[in-house]
This record gives sequence, structure tokens and C-alpha cells, in this order.
Amino acid sequence: MVGWALGQAGLKNKTGKGLAALILGANMPDIDVFFGHAPWDPLAIHRGFTHGLVGGILVMPPVLAALLWLLDRWQISRGARFRSGLPLRLGWLLGLSYLGAITHPLMDVLTTYSVQLLSPFSDRWFHAGGLFIIDVWLWLLLAIAIGVSKRREARGREWQRIPQAALAILLGYIGLNLLVSATAKAAVRQWAGERPVDALFASPPPLAFWRRELVWREGDCYRRSRFDLLRGGRGPVSECQPTNMDLSLVREAIRRDPRFRKFLKWSILPQAEVDRGPCSARIAIGDARYGEGRRSRLARETVLPTGGVGC
Repeated sequence: MVGWALGQAGLKNKTGKGLAALILGANMPDIDVFFGHAPWDPLAIHRGFTHGLVGGILVMPPVLAALLWLLDRWQISRGARFRSGLPLRLGWLLGLSYLGAITHPLMDVLTTYSVQLLSPFSDRWFHAGGLFIIDVWLWLLLAIAIGVSKRREARGREWQRIPQAALAILLGYIGLNLLVSATAKAAVRQWAGERPVDALFASPPPLAFWRRELVWREGDCYRRSRFDLLRGGRGPVSECQPTNMDLSLVREAIRRDPRFRKFLKWSILPQAEVDRGPCSARIAIGDARYGEGRRSRLARETVLPTGGVGC
């Protein structure tokens, strides 16, 4: 949507295949979803190498520009006629491929799912916690702007100013959300005083962008709270819930199950739950950003034999 809006704002007129470069460039980093079983770890983790400064921003845009150039040459050799009538300008094509590609990790880093911007040199995750993963208001804003712009363009009227205004509103909306998150985090640190506050996340809900779900690590446990900008700020803080990651059964489950090991390469706030039975234990590992233990939306589970009497 961002790539398309940039094109409708006027950039697609800079070169033939300009809109394709913006839209494909803006989606290109998600090619890593096709490499889930790759032996190389950065490609085995979504939002890793292809979303980083090296893979996503430096390496992939020239590849995209080259493929679009080759496609253009092939189409011309077959006598194709392009509705835009624009010649292909390789410099602009490369520049728009870069611009589209940059928008993807910049938008992703605004969510709590985080991005490995320095992959493959570092596995550190970066996040700003400013947007929900699928922000309805953002989608509506861009979809309406693009739709109106396309209709005006088809009727021969001025069509660039509406997407330009939408992009300006988008930047303001992102800034407002970052300010809400920063205010929520400051409220937690004020409450904490001398207590350690590590890996603090302020997660926006799907619609109420003025609210935040707060979770952070305090030693070997997690605390939670809520923040509502319109209702007086921070709510009550929960008791500290243990991570349980040091339990012997959890460590053994991680050793045996490759799904857990892969999950832990991505998880920033891992939290385990153990349900013991007479002959086995059910171990679940989730990420505290998205719920507690097995109630986490992305939790993984396995059953570990314990070898009790009579089993």
C-alpha cells in the first residue's frame, strides 16, 4: 500500500515500470517466507536477512531493477506497447526499487514483531512498538487515497495531491503513535524507580491506537500493565510472572525439539509453562509479547516423557 501510494503521488511517472518497482520493492523483503527450511539461519527466520540493511536494502533492489529491465527489453522485442508511454530510465528504476524496499523494514520496525536490521552480522532485534501489525486506520487511509487518485486519473483530472496528502497524514499518524508508546514506556519506568526494566514493549491494539498493552522483563520474570492516553495513563501493574525458562524439563524440551530452538531465535520474551502428568509433561513456550505461556498467540508445544513409576 505504501509503495502504491508513493507511485500515485507522482513517482510512477519518472520511468516505465516505476509503479512496479515501488510495489514489488515494497513487498520484496517478504520473500523470506519461502525459505522456512533454509539451512542458513538468517533465511530461516522471518524478518531477518531480507529485511536488514544488507539483504533487504543494499542487495535486493538492484536485483529487482535488473529483472524489470530484462522484462522491459523482452516485451519491447515482442512489439509490446505500454499504456503509460514512458521510456524506461534505468537510474530512476533503480532509485524507485530502493525506495520501495526501504519502506518495508521501516514499516515493520514500527511493530512489536521486530526486525533484524543488522543481519547477518548481528541477530539483534529492533522495534519501535508504534503500530499494530495490521493497522486498520493506515490501510483505510492509503486505500481510499489510492482509489480516489486512480479514479481521478482515469477521468483526466489532477490525481497526485490526494496520495501526497495521505502520505503526509501517515507520517503524522506514525509520529503520534510513537509518542503514545514513548509516553507509556515513560510511565512504566517512573513506576519502576530502581527496579530493572528490560525489553519493554508497548503493543498497540488493533483499533484503539491511543492504548498500549505493556510487558517487560524484571530479572527472571515478566510484569504487565496497560496504558490509555484518554483515561489517565497507566493502569495497575501485575505480579511478576516467572519465565520458567531455566526449568530442567524446559531445557530438555528445547534440546530435543528443533521447533523450540527455531522459535527462540525469534522470541525476545520467551515464557514457558509445564503441565506434569504421571508419565509425561506437556511443555509450551510462547512469547510474553503476545500472551502468557501457552496462551501466547504464537506458542509452541511438545510432550516430553518423564518415565514415572508404572509408565
